[in-house]
Amino acid sequence: MEELPLETKSAILAEYPCLTFEYDLKKDLQGKTVDENSIFFKIQKVGIVIFNTGIGFLYLKTNIEDSDKFSDVLNFNYKFRDINNEYNNLKNYDNIKLQANYFDDIKEIKEFITDITGPNFDAMKLNLDVERFYTYSYTCIDQSAWNANTSFEDVNNSFLKYIDIYPNDTGMNIEENENVKVISNNRFSKIGISKLGVNLFSSEFDIANYTILPHEYENQYFYTYILALYLKVYLKKMDYDFKTARNLKKTRQEFIDFTKKIWVQEATSEDFGSLMYHDIREALEIEDAYIKVKNKYDILYRELKIEKTEKMSIFIACILVISLIINVLSWLIA
Repeated sequence: MEELPLETKSAILAEYPCLTFEYDLKKDLQGKTVDENSIFFKIQKVGIVIFNTGIGFLYLKTNIEDSDKFSDVLNFNYKFRDINNEYNNLKNYDNIKLQANYFDDIKEIKEFITDITGPNFDAMKLNLDVERFYTYSYTCIDQSAWNANTSFEDVNNSFLKYIDIYPNDTGMNIEENENVKVISNNRFSKIGISKLGVNLFSSEFDIANYTILPHEYENQYFYTYILALYLKVYLKKMDYDFKTARNLKKTRQEFIDFTKKIWVQEATSEDFGSLMYHDIREALEIEDAYIKVKNKYDILYRELKIEKTEKMSIFIACILVISLIINVLSWLIA
């Protein structure tokens, strides 16, 4: 494969419905601590998941180093998700700093992202927020805070901050959001699913939470989330195409193929993964988006059917007129 010309490689890869590319980082992209209020972090992985429809997702895998404070997780998630926002200089958040020694300045991370994604003109047409990252996060807290002898209520406020992407110093008690889905695959782990992201909160009291679960969460359930995000974006694209009457015949066929090949298919046969996929779709309001596009498709289908019927009626009428003329001429000649 490596020896093939670029055009041949592209042709082969284009046959796949979805591809994942990972950047070859010469070293971990690191954040450095300059004082006790800074957060040290690494960007361990940078990749792209791209579908054959031209829709793609950039992901960055980060982790906090040299800290066991859950407050750092809250502040990091709150701050890092806006790292690509042109109006956010990200210099300080209550003395919490994000600094990267791989780059001369934190702004270079934004430039690095732009070099990969480009200007995102099509995304802006669809009113997609390309400046804010979705958060897909995993945290395992100390078992002293959550174990068989403690109540989850003791850490519930921290959990709610975590899934709603609040900073640590939010003084108010966070109320449970009815739009947030919470699921669990063992007693000492909970996953909060919202429009903002998918965040797993667990305790080291259960050994599986720091041995088995991290691997599953990163390598299996992550792509379930990507698929759900893809559905949301692709439905937005079709809605826009129907609304602007862009190549309606092509969009109509895309919607039919989408319904047959993707919409009715399960993301996974694994029970917990299937439940998670269902709840992510609900949180992202994907069913509503599908109904919205289907209504536009139904209207277009009815209009095309009426137009086709009218054309057929005109065609039949023309045949009858021609037939009548021929009959009249035949009678006159006779």
